[in-house]
Amino acid sequence: MRHPGPGCPTIALYLHAEDTMLASRRPPSGPGATSLKQWATLPAWLLALAVCSPAPGAAAQATLPPQAARNTETPPAAAAAAAADTTGASAAQPARVVVATTRDPVDKSYRKMVAGMDRFERLHALAPQATLRFQLLPRLSTTELDGMTLRVVGDTMSLPVAVAPDHTFTLPRDARALDQDAALVASRKTSTLTWRAQVRSPGVPAGMRRLGDLRLECQVGVAAGLLSNNAHLFAWLDSLLTDPDRVCGAADGNYLFFAERPVFGVTLQHGGRRAALPFDLLYAGGQQTPETLPYCDCQVLLDRSYYAPLWDSSWPDDTLLAFDYMDDAPVTTLAPGYGSTAAVRAGLGPATVVRFDSGLQVWRYRYPQAATAGQAAGQDGQPAYADFVILFGADGVARKARLTEPLNAPVDSGNLEKP
Repeated sequence: MRHPGPGCPTIALYLHAEDTMLASRRPPSGPGATSLKQWATLPAWLLALAVCSPAPGAAAQATLPPQAARNTETPPAAAAAAAADTTGASAAQPARVVVATTRDPVDKSYRKMVAGMDRFERLHALAPQATLRFQLLPRLSTTELDGMTLRVVGDTMSLPVAVAPDHTFTLPRDARALDQDAALVASRKTSTLTWRAQVRSPGVPAGMRRLGDLRLECQVGVAAGLLSNNAHLFAWLDSLLTDPDRVCGAADGNYLFFAERPVFGVTLQHGGRRAALPFDLLYAGGQQTPETLPYCDCQVLLDRSYYAPLWDSSWPDDTLLAFDYMDDAPVTTLAPGYGSTAAVRAGLGPATVVRFDSGLQVWRYRYPQAATAGQAAGQDGQPAYADFVILFGADGVARKARLTEPLNAPVDSGNLEKP
C-alpha cells in the first residue's frame, strides 16, 4: 500500500472515549421492507488514523435506496468506522428440421426477443444514436464462450445466428420463426449462460457507460426475457419480473449490469455533479450467499455486477458512469499498521464483507456524511451514512481503499453505525 506523501491530504478520525448505545440503521431486507434497528454497545477507546484520500470536491455518495441485507461477519460488541453442453440444431432437411437434442427449458423465446427489439425501437429516444446487440456472458466458471454457435429453431425451420468474437450477436427477423414460436438455441446449455442486451451510443468515453443506454438495455432485456434469476423458484412473481416498466422504473427492480472487469467503485457524473454509487448497489447488493448465488445470473460475475439508478430522474440520460476497477492503481491508502484483514479487524471491529471466487474480498464500514455529521438527516430521522471500503487480496493484504465522501470533520462515536 502507498503511504501518505507530499501533497496528499491527511485526515484524522477521533472517537470519543465513552460508552454509548447506538441505534444503527439496517438497509431493507427486501423490496418494500422497512428499516430495522439493532442496539449495540460501543466501548471506550481512542483511535487516530491517517489516509491519503481524494482531494476536496471528490464524489459525494449518491442518495440511493439500498438493496437487501449483505453478508456480514458476526459483530462483537465493538466496531468503528475509519477513513484511510448440448449440441446445436442440425441442418434442416427439406420437409423437417431435425434437432440433435430437446430444447433446454430456459432456451430463449424468439418471440420475446423480437418483442425486446420492438421495445428498443419504441424507446430509442433514450439513446437516439445507439445500436442494439445481444450479449452472451458466462454463468459458470466452466462455461466456454469461444466457438459457441446459436440457431433459431422452430418446428420446420432452423436459422443460424452469427456470434461475433466478443460474444455478441444481432437477431434476424423471420416470419416463420415467429409463427412457429421458435427458440434461440445455443450449443451450450442455456443454464450455463447469462444473457444481456447491449446498447451503446457513439462518443461515450472509453471505460464509461451512458445512463440512457443502461435504461434502454434494461427495457430491452426484460421485454426479451433475458433474465433468469430464480425463475423456477419464483414463477408466481412472473408479472413483476417481466414488466419492463416495473423492473426498470423502480428502486427495487433489481436489474443487474456487468462491468468489463471486477469493479471497486462507480461514480455518476453529469455537468459539475458527482455522486458515488453506494456499496449496496454493487455486487448484487452484497446480499448473495453460497446458497443463493447459484440462483443469480451473476454467479461468476459477482465482482463485476452493479445496479444503476435507472429510476432516478434527477440523473438525465446523458449522465456518465465512471468505473474504478479492482486492478486500477489505488487513490486512497490506509495508514501504516492497517494493511491486513487481521490488523483492520483488530483496530476497527467487524465489517460488512463480500468475498469473491478469486479470493479477493471487500470490507465496508460506514461513517456519517460530512454534511450531516452529528445531526439527523434522513427522512426517517436517522443519520445519513457514507462508505469506507477496503479491498483485500487473497493473501489478506489490503490493496486499496475508497471513501464515497471525504471526511472533513471528527466523527463522534455516538454516530457510528454497526454492521
